Amino acid sequence: MLILGRMQGSFNPQKIKIIIGLGNPGEKYENTYHNVGFLFLDYLTKNLQISNFSARSGSASGGQFLISKSDVYMNESGRFVYKTLKDKKIKPDALLIVHDDSDIAFQNYKFSFGRNSAGHKGIESIIKTLKTNRFWRLRIGVRKKNEKVRQKAESFVLKNIASQDKKMLENVFKKITNAIFTGTAYRNGN
Repeated sequence: MLILGRMQGSFNPQKIKIIIGLGNPGEKYENTYHNVGFLFLDYLTKNLQISNFSARSGSASGGQFLISKSDVYMNESGRFVYKTLKDKKIKPDALLIVHDDSDIAFQNYKFSFGRNSAGHKGIESIIKTLKTNRFWRLRIGVRKKNEKVRQKAESFVLKNIASQDKKMLENVFKKITNAIFTGTAYRNGN
């Protein structure tokens, strides 16, 4: 399910110059809910036959973009994003950050622009380092829908993704990819 957040205009994939996935590097974290941003980029590269994360590597509704995985821990994401944007001479408003979001139910996702971090340490680091929140985010839900007691995000985001959840994530990634590449899901629901 797509959820459109309060945005300045609609998400336009043609204006995106770089997609950066957030997560934690290393084998220990590669299959955790906190690495959903990395997993989405893996899905993109596999299904769009993109092989090089550092080269101009794809198009969204006709616009060219780069994709890149952060190579630092989640809480230090700002350093990586700042350096990448500076090196590639890209402005923050042409950036799409992909990350997990514990405030959104599993199997849902949301595009948003110019929002605060809502407690997400990776986004907090990016906003602080860039000195702006004027960038796009693809927030992929990781919270279980039917929790009896609301868990703190720290208690589940670093757990391994259950095999049935991995299959459901593949479907979510497919929907997101179709939305980005066809441009069909970007109308504001005001």
